[in-house]
Amino acid sequence: MRSGGMLLLTAALLAGTGAAYAHHSFASTYHEEDAMTIEGQLVQFHYRNPHSFVHVLVPGDDGETERWAIEWGGVAQLNREGVDRFTLKPGETVRITGAPSRSVETDRRLLMRGIERLADGWSWGGEVD
Repeated sequence: MRSGGMLLLTAALLAGTGAAYAHHSFASTYHEEDAMTIEGQLVQFHYRNPHSFVHVLVPGDDGETERWAIEWGGVAQLNREGVDRFTLKPGETVRITGAPSRSVETDRRLLMRGIERLADGWSWGGEVD
């Protein structure tokens, strides 16, 4: 193979390898084998790539309100599954089930597994890409 062809092949291989490293592992952030459920008031829905986020205010065991961040799918995945930027609105009460953060005691985060809007029963359930 000519040196120009070898250089092009090497560049293509390296570009493909970089893409594989760009996406983080959920297993490093969340206990994927576990699940927990929270219920509270939605305060924000960040509909974006690479992952959307839902922020919810949840009453804590001590009576103090805790803000939780729930990681969800990106725009393309959610669109395929019937979710758009107008699906959820601040002030709605939601129940969310997800995989807890590996440091859930200090980092109030979940990886979305399911969400239900209590006012009308709308729900989503699945795996995040």
